[in-house]
Amino acid sequence: MDLNDISSAIINAALTVHKELGPGLLESVYQSCMILEFHGRRLSFESEVSFPVLYRGIQVNDDGFRMDLVVEDTVIVELKSVEKVLPVHKKQLLTYLRLTKKPLGLLINFNETKLVDGVCRIVNSYKIS
Repeated sequence: MDLNDISSAIINAALTVHKELGPGLLESVYQSCMILEFHGRRLSFESEVSFPVLYRGIQVNDDGFRMDLVVEDTVIVELKSVEKVLPVHKKQLLTYLRLTKKPLGLLINFNETKLVDGVCRIVNSYKIS
């Protein structure tokens, strides 16, 4: 699967969950449902993936951050159920992408009447030399 196929499958899974449940629930509920959808779609994924933080080549924290979902070892999915996605949410996902060297992230806010308004695709264009 290429990146577009993976991201389409993730977004379709989110649309299915949102159509069934609607907005207003806790993020953890949506995450559990996304996991069920990924299983049904035969997508490989990890949930609650922790990642250590390195500073100047030294590991300073074993669990520096925790990603909601990593799909096909390529796409980081951050789930939200908030009134409004803030710039800090997008920056957080971009930082995750840069530190893990993953190419693509999806920020999905389930607290929207139309889920399509809550999907943000973020590309890691940062080149590490």
